[in-house]
Amino acid sequence: MERRRLLYAVAAAGALALAGCTTTGQGVNDQTPTERRAKINAGADDALARLYSSVPGAREMGAKARGILIFPQVVSAGFVIGGEYGEGVLRQGGSNNGYYRVAGGSFGFQAGAQSRAVIIMFMNEAELDRFKNASGWTAGVDGSVAVAKVGVNGGIDSNTARAPVVAFALTNAGLMANLTVQGSKITKLDL
Repeated sequence: MERRRLLYAVAAAGALALAGCTTTGQGVNDQTPTERRAKINAGADDALARLYSSVPGAREMGAKARGILIFPQVVSAGFVIGGEYGEGVLRQGGSNNGYYRVAGGSFGFQAGAQSRAVIIMFMNEAELDRFKNASGWTAGVDGSVAVAKVGVNGGIDSNTARAPVVAFALTNAGLMANLTVQGSKITKLDL
């Protein structure tokens, strides 16, 4: 009985932590689909420009990618129980080709909140088609994702550059080294 109360208390604290991590301004539910797309597109432009200016070799990888999925703001928060959510756009050849959401949950020792941009590059047509044809795509289950690492020369590590799907995460401080996208579920938005 005492264990159950503890679990309920932890779950409630986690829910409160997630609820407390909101921003001011117009909420997603208050926006028209056109406004949501415009906000996602503007954020994606900024996130991609930041990636290209801060990570040597990223622009060249982006030019070779068959598709780039850009989540300009993925918010993660939790207290023992955590979650993450963000909305983004898939770009192919410079054109928008659908809007997506990323969501995930976790359980374990964690406390706090953070926001980051996540950019996933599909380096070959087969992986991009697998992603686009899935009703829900889970990193690590439906596709193996290499997290971008910077090598000793300051550019993208050569092993990362050969991977079929490469993920980058940017915080205000720059490229994030300890990103994990495993278990994050990506689904198409009806926008």
